Amino acid sequence: MAIVPAGRFVYRRRIFSDCHDAYGRHALGFRLRPLLMNEHRRATWSWAFIDWANSAFAIVVMTAFFPIFFKDYWCDVPGMTPERSTLYLGYANTVSSAIIALLAPLLGAIADQGNGKKKFLMLFTLLGGAATALLPLAAKGDFLLAATFYAMAAVGFSGNNMFSDALLTDVAEPKNYDRVSALGYALGYVGSGCLFVLCALAVKTPARFGFAGPVEAVNMAFWVTAAWWLLFTLPALLWVRETPAIAPVGAGSLFTRGFRQFAATFRAIRRDRRILYFLAGYILYIDGVNTVIKMAVDFGRGIGLDSGGMLMALIVTQFVAFPAAIGFGRIGEKYGAKRGILIGIATYAGVCVFATQMSSQTEFFIMAVVIGLVQGGVQSLSRSYFARLIPPEKGGEYFGFYNMLGKFAAVLGPTLMGVTALLTDTRTSILSLIVLFVGGAWLLIRAGEETAQPHDQRAG
Repeated sequence: MAIVPAGRFVYRRRIFSDCHDAYGRHALGFRLRPLLMNEHRRATWSWAFIDWANSAFAIVVMTAFFPIFFKDYWCDVPGMTPERSTLYLGYANTVSSAIIALLAPLLGAIADQGNGKKKFLMLFTLLGGAATALLPLAAKGDFLLAATFYAMAAVGFSGNNMFSDALLTDVAEPKNYDRVSALGYALGYVGSGCLFVLCALAVKTPARFGFAGPVEAVNMAFWVTAAWWLLFTLPALLWVRETPAIAPVGAGSLFTRGFRQFAATFRAIRRDRRILYFLAGYILYIDGVNTVIKMAVDFGRGIGLDSGGMLMALIVTQFVAFPAAIGFGRIGEKYGAKRGILIGIATYAGVCVFATQMSSQTEFFIMAVVIGLVQGGVQSLSRSYFARLIPPEKGGEYFGFYNMLGKFAAVLGPTLMGVTALLTDTRTSILSLIVLFVGGAWLLIRAGEETAQPHDQRAG
């Protein structure tokens, strides 16, 4: 059976083929048409709910409570300074990013060779959820154990995102990539925002929720986030259909064929100017985006802002980001994904300059809302832009490269901020990210437009 561009069309062909064998294609195919449409919508929404699931970890753990708890509770040891705790947090993010970066392309190629994207999605979800649930085991002052559990959870989060991204080509046609990708991010903001509100209220008023104090409330937030992540990933595991595997690359085990396909794809990327320039730009600007996400609260604490006020700003940001992500999807459809990404990059560069003058909760609130307006747009349009450049049936390995570079980018940003903070001060450290945004924008402009090539030309 020939491979066609979108996984749902392969799925439709498979169903019609089965019907033809048993009852005759024309009669039963006509009856099943409404059912097939429902199947497609269910697969699309199930895929989008992966963002609803994993975004809870991104906001509750990665952005909000872990940085605060790490600095104020786990790093509460003699001789610890705010700058040193920032550096240790940067190391934890760096190590987790490096691990997934090294594994991503090869795992993606193996997944494509064996129809394994959903299997790897499940594996990384279990890893991330389990490590998140283990965070409360780290006692006060035990920052090394806490950082280890956090790094493990971050690896699970990154791997989960990688294979979620790769499944985009299985649930949507190229013309709908911007809209479907934006739907995922929008649901992510709403779902994680709702959970974050609940957790923030529990931490702020622990007695109302039956907790002895904020420590117990934060521990419960980690457990609830792990359960949320696992629960809402289940629909995708049940109802998303993968595009059939590409033809095996030679003989040997699945690992051997995956490694061989990884090498072939690497050569194909080197020959494709659009992909090469986009990925080079992406590694820079997404570094800045990820660093702002991971280090914003730590930055605020480092310049003396109140954690309660920062958490309230993050709550508002989640719900501002929901319509903004949908809006960026429309911008991508009307004006092109590249223009939307460039708008977001320019906004982030401006935020870095603004942050150096920030001294009040109100100013942090303004900064957080502005970030919320563009954060989801940059991420969702980057995903849909890249999806148009690649062969859909090789989504696992191509998105493996995409995520590899994104995680290598995150190796640089947190460390860059941490080292700059040690050499100067916390306030100045965020200016180091501007070079990443400027360089990324320049390379993205050189990548050209994202109009998809004919499928047989892109397959390489």
